[in-house]
Amino acid sequence: MKSRFIVFVSLALTLEAVVALTVGAGARAANERRSEKVPAVVNAPVSGTSPVAPVGAELESAKAFLGRWDLTLKARDGEYPSWLELRQENGRLVAEFVGRWGNARPLPKAELSNGRLMFISPKEEEGAKADMVFEGTWTGKILSGTVNGPDGNTWQWTGERAPALTRTLAPKWGPPIQSFNGKDLTGWHMSEPSPEKVWKVENGELISPGNGPELINDSKFGDFKLHVEFNCGENSNGGVYLRGRYEVQIETDSIEEPRSHHMGGIYGFLAPTPEQPRRPGEWQTYDITLVGRMVTVVQNGHTIIDNKEIPGITGGALDSHEELPGPLYLQGSEKGRVAFRSIVLTPAD
Repeated sequence: MKSRFIVFVSLALTLEAVVALTVGAGARAANERRSEKVPAVVNAPVSGTSPVAPVGAELESAKAFLGRWDLTLKARDGEYPSWLELRQENGRLVAEFVGRWGNARPLPKAELSNGRLMFISPKEEEGAKADMVFEGTWTGKILSGTVNGPDGNTWQWTGERAPALTRTLAPKWGPPIQSFNGKDLTGWHMSEPSPEKVWKVENGELISPGNGPELINDSKFGDFKLHVEFNCGENSNGGVYLRGRYEVQIETDSIEEPRSHHMGGIYGFLAPTPEQPRRPGEWQTYDITLVGRMVTVVQNGHTIIDNKEIPGITGGALDSHEELPGPLYLQGSEKGRVAFRSIVLTPAD
């Protein structure tokens, strides 16, 4: 997945600033998802004027922003899913943000001041004429605010706390479902009503169009096991989206990108370990188990992600409603040729 957008934000809030808040009134080119280094941090000043204000209220206000949020950006042409995590690390406030496309990247500026959150996404990353400036507040259980959209209009955005997605009991698996019949697109639909390039079924293989629409399954699932047989051509890129929100990468063109962008990675979040040899033009398998946020990926019989947590949605997600079941979808918007010949899903009862 090399289009759409994961924004990796770093907010830095010094411990001293947090203390001041309690007694006052009141960022793989340059980030972990590109370079897998510790993210840079940006100062996040907190303003305040009264050194003798009561302790407690403002501290609780700052704490209210911490945690994971499922965001939705509301533009005139539709809604864009996003995701935000705010946390304290070593006395600093650090944030990650996932937006419309692309991969994780640091933002140049983020602030928390007088109960208001602000962060900036540079115009160069947004295909916009001006930087996108997000401003918002926390009210009750909701984050909400505005951002200047690249279309020149003001967009609204909202956020709800992301669910933990934990299970108290181990899943009981139902009967396997053959999701691809080897003949046609029954049970699937393309993301565009009348695309110029289309998905095809040839000789029992489901073939991506290359720079065309996504292919979305008509059914939705919560927890499941998935067996996929695929063949990724030279210099090609695609992916399998779990619940339509979390991409398991398929690629032969991203060797110079961060490891979380490589074959078998959860795009921008989890790198395949150990990474398997590249096999362009050969048939391979994924056996994937998704329970809540915990994912295991087995490639060609080798476990490359072992029961790791997916923090949030990846770039290209259909929506940010992580609490709901979602469909499988196969990425067709990237270049090259990716073919599939077996897609078997075993849902949890």
